[in-house]
Amino acid sequence: MMKYRSAAELRDMFIKFWEEKGSKHLESFSLVPDDPSLLFTIAGMVPLKPYYLGIKEPEYPRVVTSQKCVRTNDIENVGRTARHHTFFEMLGNFTWGSYFKHEAITWAWEFLTERVGLDPERLYATIYLDDEEAFDVWHNVVGLPKEKIYRFGEKDNYWYMGDTGPCGPCSEIYYDRGEKYSCGKETCGVGCDCDRYMEIWNLVFTQFDRQKDGSLPLLPHKNIDTGMGLERLASVVQNVDTDYETDLFTPLIEHTCKRAGIKYGNDSKNDMAVRVIADHVRSVAFMLADGVLPSNDGPGYVLRRLLRRAVRFGKLLGFDDMFLCEYMPILIDIMGNPYRELITQRPVIEQIITLEEEKFNKTLKQGTELFDAEIANLKAQNKNEIPGYVIFTLYDTYGFPPELTREMASEQGFTLDEEGFTRSMTEQRERARSSSKQKRSALAGDIYTELENETGRTKFTGYESDSGTGKIIALIDSEGRTESVTGPCECEIVLDVTPFYAERGGEIGDTGIMMIAGHEVKIINTIPHGNIIVHTAKLESGFTINVGDNAECRIDDERRSAIRRNHTATHLLHEALGRVLGRHVRQAGSLVTDEFLRFDFTHHSAVTDEEIAQAEEIINREILNNIAVDISEHSKEEAQSLGAKALFDEKYGDVVRVVNVEGFSMELCGGLHVERTGDIGSFKILREESIGSGTRRILAATGMNVLAILQKLFTLRRSMTALLSTDEDNLNEKAKALVEELKTMKSQIQAAKLRDVLENSERFLEREEINGVLVQTGRFIDIQPNMLRDIGDKAKARPEPNVVILASRNTEDDSCQLVVMSDDKAVNMGVNAGALVKEACAVLGGKGGGRKNIAQGGGREGSKLEDALKHIHAMIKSQVSK
Repeated sequence: MMKYRSAAELRDMFIKFWEEKGSKHLESFSLVPDDPSLLFTIAGMVPLKPYYLGIKEPEYPRVVTSQKCVRTNDIENVGRTARHHTFFEMLGNFTWGSYFKHEAITWAWEFLTERVGLDPERLYATIYLDDEEAFDVWHNVVGLPKEKIYRFGEKDNYWYMGDTGPCGPCSEIYYDRGEKYSCGKETCGVGCDCDRYMEIWNLVFTQFDRQKDGSLPLLPHKNIDTGMGLERLASVVQNVDTDYETDLFTPLIEHTCKRAGIKYGNDSKNDMAVRVIADHVRSVAFMLADGVLPSNDGPGYVLRRLLRRAVRFGKLLGFDDMFLCEYMPILIDIMGNPYRELITQRPVIEQIITLEEEKFNKTLKQGTELFDAEIANLKAQNKNEIPGYVIFTLYDTYGFPPELTREMASEQGFTLDEEGFTRSMTEQRERARSSSKQKRSALAGDIYTELENETGRTKFTGYESDSGTGKIIALIDSEGRTESVTGPCECEIVLDVTPFYAERGGEIGDTGIMMIAGHEVKIINTIPHGNIIVHTAKLESGFTINVGDNAECRIDDERRSAIRRNHTATHLLHEALGRVLGRHVRQAGSLVTDEFLRFDFTHHSAVTDEEIAQAEEIINREILNNIAVDISEHSKEEAQSLGAKALFDEKYGDVVRVVNVEGFSMELCGGLHVERTGDIGSFKILREESIGSGTRRILAATGMNVLAILQKLFTLRRSMTALLSTDEDNLNEKAKALVEELKTMKSQIQAAKLRDVLENSERFLEREEINGVLVQTGRFIDIQPNMLRDIGDKAKARPEPNVVILASRNTEDDSCQLVVMSDDKAVNMGVNAGALVKEACAVLGGKGGGRKNIAQGGGREGSKLEDALKHIHAMIKSQVSK
């Protein structure tokens, strides 16, 4: 009988086995890949893809990994089936020219049968139709009978990276779980969709280079890429029915069942909810640990969608309070070794989960009530399609991902008006699209990767010196690489050695000059491309520079010194915020320039003036203490054991730089820093603001920039005291008194306007009858929304069903405020004020919403008011039953 093994044992066994075969174990790469064409790392080979494409040379010829992966193409099925997951681990062994089919197949067989102990009689293999080499190994070397080797076509047993490029046949290993898992059909066998024959390992033989004409020349090196899901392997070894019953999931499931007072396996609906929570908690925690933050697009949208789906299924189990963070200690017990990021990032993970769960809980009940009301209304009308504006309202006002609404609708037997929802979203999406930057895949071969493969990495000497001499090894103009460049023009220069720091880790690149062949060349930026440093150069007169010329480099030292001050100050700020706000604070991005520093960090609320003052005091005391800044190199493991902070969005090599402000802060960092904290001079926070859910931003200055700001503020204060005829001590009170006086005057003016409108409402309102409903429309200038509501209350006090539409344009910025009110009779006839305002505000370039009988909103494009009003009238016509 096969020995029981935990998933952790199986993971370790796999890694040690391939290490014995000469493979280098690489820790799991981030869930966020370098390839912008992918939201997440979806397979073990994704981080290694450049080696298969030939863009980069692998450091090790043989590699083994246990890779964190997330797939989101089938979220609705997670929880419904035995094996759908979003987060999973993929065990894989990889090589580039070191071994091929014989070793890959025989070693896979050795691992499964001799190390893991699977029964050879239960194992089957599939191969590509004409892959005789693989057949020979399986049959004549491994000894697998012919009847246990299945041949399949391209769909099942051939792997392509794209229309062209590396490709090759694959061989899959299947395990026969026994007749009790069979579908019972006579045709049941390997490849059947039932649970009897389970694919556990896929061996890909990348040996061909597919051309545009379809021809398949051999690659220079034959490569191996394999993938085996840890969850599947564990379910076989632990002899359980589904992945969810392995030790990777059972502690999570047991906690949910205990909390809900239910037993797993007694009720299919409850079982689904329990599985959804277990799966999604894993994904959410690992995404957050790898630096993904909730947002309305990209990876952050998937994170938010999974979290909210888990919350919704918790509510179905009766969880009315916050519950997701309860799973963190359980998940850490299961997976904290080897994934220590769950431990180190736990404060941040729990803080963001709490923030998101609180946020969704506030709207979940209201959104569900709206959904249920719409379902009841549609059933009464014998309709089974939820209108687009309802989907949009649930998304935009109540935070329901459309996929969640679709799933809820499907449970009730309803479909969605996808086209209507798309129309409601079009304007927002267009704005987002116009502001987004198109990224080029980091995996595509280009001029810089070719150059790096040809010349190797640029040697950087800027840590030790602000000047130096290098040789031009490449010149690049608008047409590509060239042997010479003649000015006046801009071009790119690559040297073999350079003191110029290339923009990295949020720190901007150096500027300065190069003296080349007796001519001065301005360097206006320095950027990295892989491991080469590219200098953006400006030739201002008609001289020529050539590949092979020597370049004497001189950095703009004053600018670099300012950058150094701001970068070290960023480290001090990071630590100070952790001390003042709590250890959940984590850097979420930064920008270090010569003029200012910008620091993004995780925190759930606005930083108070008192907290800002505390942080400033801590940092300026460290500056006055003039502590030495020690920079040393260590292995990544040594640096972590020293307690150095690592940033989630940085990719680190085996050797890292540790920047240590003795007794205060220690971080991994490749940037430029001052020698002592006193070199910073001074530090001042200029602004603190929100940039997204759970993420704050601080803008700060150091050194002479602080002095310039203080001088400007003191000049302004002197000017204001003179203007208001007061002294500095009473300046604040005098300004407050003037503001209050202005508010009073504005209120009096507004009240006078309101009296005029109320007394003469007939003069201000246009009236139109639409399908039995009286529609009253009023246009005003500079009227506040609360006054619009007062006007509406009087206008709708009429016997017939009526809707009141009131709009006010602002003369200062041409923004527009909108209020729509409908009485009970109009609502019963189908009028929905919330939907009317929602769509009308979209026309105005803004947002709005509310209930069926009253809603308000606004937009910044008052010039489109008439279009918005026409849209409301048209919607009323479609809403009201004739």
